Amino acid sequence: MNRYGTHGKRGRRGATALLALTLAGGLLLTGCGGDDDASGGAKDTTADSRRRGSAPMPPPDRPRGEQRYDGGTSTGEGEKNGDSREIAPDPDHLSTFALDVDTASYGYARRTLSEGRLPDPATVRPEEFVNSFRQDYERPDGDGFSVTVDGARTDDEDWSLVRVGLATRSAEGRDERPPAALTFVIDVSGSMAEPGRLDLARKALGTMTDRLRDDDSVALVTFSDEAETVLPMTRLGDHRGRVHDAIDGLEPAESTNLGAGVEAGYGTAVEGRREGVTNRVVLVSDALANTGDTDADTILERVATERREHGITLFGVGVGSDYGDALMERLADKGDGHTAYVSTTEDAHEVFCEQLPRHIELTARDAKAQVAFDPETVAEFRLVGYDNRQVADEDFRDDRVDGGEVGPGHTVTALYAVRTRPGADGHLATATVRWLDPDSRDPHEESGAVETDALGESVWDAERGLRVTATAAYFADALRSADGDRSSLPGAPDLSELSERADGLAGRTGDEDLRELAEAIEEADRLA
Repeated sequence: MNRYGTHGKRGRRGATALLALTLAGGLLLTGCGGDDDASGGAKDTTADSRRRGSAPMPPPDRPRGEQRYDGGTSTGEGEKNGDSREIAPDPDHLSTFALDVDTASYGYARRTLSEGRLPDPATVRPEEFVNSFRQDYERPDGDGFSVTVDGARTDDEDWSLVRVGLATRSAEGRDERPPAALTFVIDVSGSMAEPGRLDLARKALGTMTDRLRDDDSVALVTFSDEAETVLPMTRLGDHRGRVHDAIDGLEPAESTNLGAGVEAGYGTAVEGRREGVTNRVVLVSDALANTGDTDADTILERVATERREHGITLFGVGVGSDYGDALMERLADKGDGHTAYVSTTEDAHEVFCEQLPRHIELTARDAKAQVAFDPETVAEFRLVGYDNRQVADEDFRDDRVDGGEVGPGHTVTALYAVRTRPGADGHLATATVRWLDPDSRDPHEESGAVETDALGESVWDAERGLRVTATAAYFADALRSADGDRSSLPGAPDLSELSERADGLAGRTGDEDLRELAEAIEEADRLA
């Protein structure tokens, strides 16, 4: 078996996605200050320079029915045993996955480290670490994606990191987006009394109410041991006081009947559904279901059914030091939504004013990416993360197969560890993204390519965006490898060196997001 492994074929998009927008609503649709062109998470990190390859070539989809390597055993809704570290036999040089703009894993890891604990490796998803940092990729002129591919050498001989960057058009202003009908499903169980949970939700929801447009609508459902519709779908207009009263009345109660909350929330959303607007369910919870229907599959089926029948998608926002990461991720995935995690007022502002506005409007449905590595120049490769988002290669152009939903102002980054052949020269890889128009459901594709000469410099001498991507990926990989079951990425520095590199990046840029990353790595190094 090769040392680092090659990304093999996977089953379908697995369970992912957490809760990403709770208090968001307001921001989602509001006009919070700040740059509109962000990815799911942080400040600009990519310099203006970027490498482009030669004219893109369409990826060579394999014929249906051809034998492929699965690397792990599929279970249920695309979950699998194992991860993306298995080796795919030659000539398997395709990698296919559904797009993901979640950031919750990184937020929850930072919260855990701040409390003096290393995160459970099972909760660490590298793609969510990487996508927590905005990239300055070129934006497309209209709907759809731009594709940027670049890379650099690692300290391990013949191994490089290759970055695939996808970007949607800039987000429109508050008054240019379609109206929204938002159903907030708020966990008011006893555990939500912890500081940084329900209190944070109340504050964020109140701010949101003041910033939404008059033609937006809001409903409020609470759940503890039972679920209750506190506020039916209400057009804001002159009714903001009524919404504020409902929010101010939120108080922690008993157990967590998450199943009842989800069912009541979707029922309220369906009853108040408006034609021609964006209909969303926003779930705010610690996802620690302990009463009522606690069977994940039953809860998930309700989400999937309403999404299919009524087009109502789910956004999840996770809170709390004890947090049901796996369940929330699966809920958002089944609801074609996104996830984020908040623990401070700063987090809430980032989620609601920066991230959430990009989740109101969609520019792409069922978006998937496929990267074709050239067997003449590439000996093996591995996709970093996206373990639960992988799609069978032959399903790339099967539009019945679920992908990811992406809105305006987003960037999506995928990072590969690639071992080139000795003396390799020429075409290295072509990346293609395929998506459906949100309204017409017509398919579209865009491609970009990269040559071997793009890998001439060290990762640590590359432009800033690639260095940030590498730092975030190496950090996630170190946390995932803490259980000893996985080998490290090629060229991985120890946490002490990585902390110094992150600190240097933060010092040179003055970027507070990078400062927080450096502090998190330093704390992980101390705990490890």
